[in-house]
Amino acid sequence: MTDAGHETDGYRRLFDGSGLSFGIGVPLTGEREGTPVIEDEIQLAQHAESVGFDGLWVRDVPTYWPSFGDAGGAFDTWPLLSYLAARTEDIALGTSSVVLTLRHPIHVAKSAASVDRLSDGRLVLGVASGDRDPEYPAFGVDPDERDELFRESVAAIRTLWREEYPTLDGSWGELDGQLDVLPKPTTETLPLLPTGHARQSVDWIADHGDGWLFYHLPEDTLQTYLDRWRRLAGDKPFVIAVRVALADDPTADPEPLHLGYRAGVEWFRDYFRRLEDYGLDHVIVSLQGDDHEAAMTTFAEDVMGEL
Repeated sequence: MTDAGHETDGYRRLFDGSGLSFGIGVPLTGEREGTPVIEDEIQLAQHAESVGFDGLWVRDVPTYWPSFGDAGGAFDTWPLLSYLAARTEDIALGTSSVVLTLRHPIHVAKSAASVDRLSDGRLVLGVASGDRDPEYPAFGVDPDERDELFRESVAAIRTLWREEYPTLDGSWGELDGQLDVLPKPTTETLPLLPTGHARQSVDWIADHGDGWLFYHLPEDTLQTYLDRWRRLAGDKPFVIAVRVALADDPTADPEPLHLGYRAGVEWFRDYFRRLEDYGLDHVIVSLQGDDHEAAMTTFAEDVMGEL
């Protein structure tokens, strides 16, 4: 990296250059249509840390849309991250991803810097333009303006972190130099990873992001994306999310799932070795199964531990 001003402790934990690292998606209990039991989530988060996962990734879903079928864990991003920070030691804390088009940049800058400070620099921010159609009228946002709103928000948030008493204006409001936003983060600017295309060009993401967070992709497509990303962004990290269901038979061949696979641990070992060889930096695993703690342990020991 030519500019390390975004490299929080969490960022270095995930992207230390030593090979593929693994995070896990919250909610860890797999609750999709309601509010999970928070103590169950915390117990699983502590277990994930103890068995060697490098990151906990929290969703940002402002409203529940039953047609979408996913409440995203129900709890608001910032208090949940603060609670996780208080109950874990050094695992990175990520967002996957904050919907910038539906949040005021001053609130995002202040909340994220607060979590960063409270966690001793463990925060990494995936940021997105959103994908749930009914939310835009609920927030008074024109969905056709998402591309511009996203860029505007990224620029504003960076400025609010970097500058004291900034002069700044946008569609969200204006600052005339009389007000500051505190706290400032532990680094010059927190790491921002655009998610998907966020309605931007890949060139823009390479220039303005500190990495790129993407969805599960077929291997050939992923290889193509990674090759292009390296040409444009150098060593900035590339992250994908993968749904993982561990078959009882460790030798079981893969069965496609939405955004992932069901397979035995032997196939997953080979799969993630290939992704590491392609140059992938980090995987956010969404573990499926009835016994979540056991699935974490098996994946950590029989997949992560063998890479």
